[in-house]
Amino acid sequence: MNRVVRAAGCVLWRPAPSGRGIDIALVHRPKYDDWSHPKGKLKRGETPEECARREVREETGHSCALGPRLPMVRYLANGRPKEVTYWSALALGGAFAPSKEVDRLVWLAPERARARLTQPRDRELLDALLSHQSTH
Repeated sequence: MNRVVRAAGCVLWRPAPSGRGIDIALVHRPKYDDWSHPKGKLKRGETPEECARREVREETGHSCALGPRLPMVRYLANGRPKEVTYWSALALGGAFAPSKEVDRLVWLAPERARARLTQPRDRELLDALLSHQSTH
């Protein structure tokens, strides 16, 4: 029986500089050549919330405030089941520094972010964030 890989991440957003709407942060991972939301595996003894904040900080350089929980994403990664817990998260500021794991960060309007995301499951998370934003 394969043990489930547990991970956490965020759909990171900020008010758009124009003052209208929001921008979404996407990270590019050269290992996979994909665009995604910041996420990563839980470390031993770490809560999903702690992991989500740490991964945002490590991958984007930004601190964040966790908002509403988004749908859990389940999929197979290298033949093992993976469960990723996601939150909506407001970026509180910081500065991006490229690394081996993440070489680019972009802030895009939701429609452009949706088009840039590699995985359909990441588009579903963006849609969940947007539907929550529009109801509050």
